[in-house]
Amino acid sequence: LTKTCGQPRQTGALKNGRVQKSTNLVGCVIRHKWREDSGSLSYWKGTVLEQIAALPALYLIKYDAADCVYGIELHKDERVQDLEIVSDASGKPVEHMFENGDGSKDKWKGLVLAKAPVMHPCFYITYEKDPVLYMYQLMDDYRSGDLCLLLSSRVNKHPYTYMEPGEVAESLLGQLVEHSNSEDGSKRLGQVIYQVEAKPSVYFIKFQDDYHIYVYDLVKA
Repeated sequence: LTKTCGQPRQTGALKNGRVQKSTNLVGCVIRHKWREDSGSLSYWKGTVLEQIAALPALYLIKYDAADCVYGIELHKDERVQDLEIVSDASGKPVEHMFENGDGSKDKWKGLVLAKAPVMHPCFYITYEKDPVLYMYQLMDDYRSGDLCLLLSSRVNKHPYTYMEPGEVAESLLGQLVEHSNSEDGSKRLGQVIYQVEAKPSVYFIKFQDDYHIYVYDLVKA
């Protein structure tokens, strides 16, 4: 691999790998060693943008040290060594750029909740401005520069970051909840239907009078 765009040769099989072939890598930050045919060794870290459906062994990767996107068969190319997952996008606060009808753009702060279980390129996400559950192919926007991961120092009172890493929340799955509207005093009933693994205090709620799925931090609420 070099910092100029090229097409690395794809050969062989992964040696000394630490990642199972069945692992869904899309959206993950990975790192690995790259051993050239000459024997020289370099270290690479980047984000997996996509797994190509027509060639499932091939992944599109944006490395931190390069401006272009590489296509590499991570589990086949024997020059890829000691492949590791550094982190997953799930549970990460983000800033997402949306284009309005007039061509202007708005930035929405949100939280990546999880990978969609069936549509693998897609992620569940919710936003500060609208706590409804959305699903997007976030890696497309990441690649185009319309999505960026926020460092904790750039997140001001984000509504979904109350639990410390490793802290366990008592599951509220299946419980009925009541939501009160502070503006008109109306109330509605709902049920907790899903707990976010990456943020255990965050839950999906389905209200009886609404077909949307809402996302709330019930520990803080």
